[in-house]
Amino acid sequence: MGWVPDDVIEAMRGSHELGLFLRVDTDPPLRLWFGVNDVPIGFDGIDPNGTVYLGGGQLIGIPSLEVLVNGTSDAVDFTVSGIDPATGNRMLESIPPVRGKLVQMGLTTLDQYYQPMTDVIPIWTGTASHPKEARAPIQAGETATLSLSLAVVAGENTRSRAARTFWSDAHQKALSPTDDFCKQAARLARGVDPVWPNFSS
Repeated sequence: MGWVPDDVIEAMRGSHELGLFLRVDTDPPLRLWFGVNDVPIGFDGIDPNGTVYLGGGQLIGIPSLEVLVNGTSDAVDFTVSGIDPATGNRMLESIPPVRGKLVQMGLTTLDQYYQPMTDVIPIWTGTASHPKEARAPIQAGETATLSLSLAVVAGENTRSRAARTFWSDAHQKALSPTDDFCKQAARLARGVDPVWPNFSS
């Protein structure tokens, strides 16, 4: 038996369903698989006694996973979409800090009853950078939904930071309580020309 069990290799040669599993080493660990129901399973070499991986729904746009080569690697986003905004906000408020945490991606094939055929086989390791959220524009009568993503890089160092969606005095004060740099940002957004201080006199 090699890295991938023989029965999994045999299943992959034909028509098969694939189970994708994500583990983030937060406290407590986030264990998620991209399917419908919660699955009791172990992650080979990581969760030897087994645990429960929560069903996270469908993974939209599986990212290409690359390893660290010559000090460079790409950041990838693991995204779950279709979450109602209230639930998404509660999730963002309740998650522990993720920056710098180890992220493991694994897989196994599912049998005819959609049950895992083996423990999760680890295939990729990365480092969490930051969570992201996005809301698509909606038309009248449509229900608002939220997409939550986790930016992850291969290798030991995070190379990306969460981008500011907009600048405001409240956001800047949250970082630096005495900083008045964005105090006039709201007036600029409305097209008002603020009076800037003159330090020459």
